[in-house]
Amino acid sequence: MALRIYNALSRKLERFRSFDREWVSMYVCGPTVYDHAHLGHAKTYVAMDVVARHLRLRGYQVRYVCGFIDIGRIADGEEDRLVSGARRLGITPTELADTYIWSFHDDMDALGVLRPSISARASCHVPRMVTWIEDLIDLGCAYETGDSVYFSVDRFADCGKLSQQVSGMQQANVDLDRGQDKRNPADFVLWRSEDSQTPLRWPSPWGLGAPGSHVACSVMANSYLGRTFDIHGGGLGDRVPHNDCELVQSEAHNSVPSAKYWLLVGDLRVAGQRMSRRLGNHLTIKDALKLYSPEAIRYFLLSRPYRESVDFRRDALQAAQRDVDHLHQTVRHLRRRMQETLPSMGSGTAAFSSLASLPDYREDFCDAMDHDFDTARALGVIFDLVEEVGRTLTADRKASLGTLSTMDKLFRDLAGDVLGILPETVGLSGEGKLVEQLVEALLELRSDHIVARQWSQADAIRSKLDEIGVAIQDGPQDTSWRLKAS
Repeated sequence: MALRIYNALSRKLERFRSFDREWVSMYVCGPTVYDHAHLGHAKTYVAMDVVARHLRLRGYQVRYVCGFIDIGRIADGEEDRLVSGARRLGITPTELADTYIWSFHDDMDALGVLRPSISARASCHVPRMVTWIEDLIDLGCAYETGDSVYFSVDRFADCGKLSQQVSGMQQANVDLDRGQDKRNPADFVLWRSEDSQTPLRWPSPWGLGAPGSHVACSVMANSYLGRTFDIHGGGLGDRVPHNDCELVQSEAHNSVPSAKYWLLVGDLRVAGQRMSRRLGNHLTIKDALKLYSPEAIRYFLLSRPYRESVDFRRDALQAAQRDVDHLHQTVRHLRRRMQETLPSMGSGTAAFSSLASLPDYREDFCDAMDHDFDTARALGVIFDLVEEVGRTLTADRKASLGTLSTMDKLFRDLAGDVLGILPETVGLSGEGKLVEQLVEALLELRSDHIVARQWSQADAIRSKLDEIGVAIQDGPQDTSWRLKAS
């Protein structure tokens, strides 16, 4: 099946065709680094991580660029948060940005988000931004005023074509920047001169100042991926005005389309509002990891298609933790059985041939992911496999090593390499370990009753375990168990 992607620019599901048959070029807007990242950020970067992972599964090499905004954000009526945060701590804005860039990387590492090919910092590209703005002025798409340079929305007919909210984009630009010297209230700032009290200043033909964040993303993307590249990813909440402005100025500058496919990730919401630091309704990734395993957080964020907004609910995260523990427990049992089976093989290889009974889970999984990276359906395939493996381990004590190895490889490739919810070494959360210990203790007590021929007590334990969702199977040498599907 061909990979099909929903392109936010065309509003259509399109067949994916990269510019290069072997490489996919991908830019994702990074955070403005004045504080620790929260779960709303995690939703975007986990989704983009899975996109890159699936593309690699399909055989592509991926050049993934993430751009960090460490030059501040220009907005009238309030001090930049990067500057104010640095002043509060008695350090420079660059030191503060460094702190939170490393914090972001630590959070992403903890969540199993693979590092981008290139982590770009806006502050390292300011000279190129100055040249970019000069080009736009020469093209007649931007103009200089007393203290600023603005992009002229009147000179480009396609303003707002990504969001298809031209009036929304214009109003957002008006709200963000109320400069009195603009020709059109909807024009957006490319460069603004800054006073001597502001530490974030760079030289330019228009005096000491700072570029806008829209320019920063355009320049970083073009610097590493070229004038036109395959995929632009980011959050749906940044579509107006950031992505709209980014797209229009890139196409005005380059005279060619910008990214071929725009993938925008739905918001994480709290009580109907977007999770954000500004609203104070956020949970940092660091705090979330104190409550849930990284795999449970990924599972929760991937449990709906990436384009959909998701409501943050603790009960949903707790359910995700239980499901991930179920997956991990199944894989632990599978690998334990593989170790038990290996010595009985001798030197023969016939045990590797019994594969026909496995349905084609890999094909079903890839079909789901090839339909606009449908992680919700892909997770369903993984847990169908979990139940298949559980039944095999319970009912078939003579399953061949070939069958067991194939099951394990499916888990490694799909749940591990693509979805990132199965680490190489499988552990359990604190709650999962407690469940395992309690079940093992009850089975040991049941075994004591059986040895003592206390059949009614042994049956009572089995019935109670079945009632609470634990299936057990007595074998010739031991008793195995598994959690039933929730």
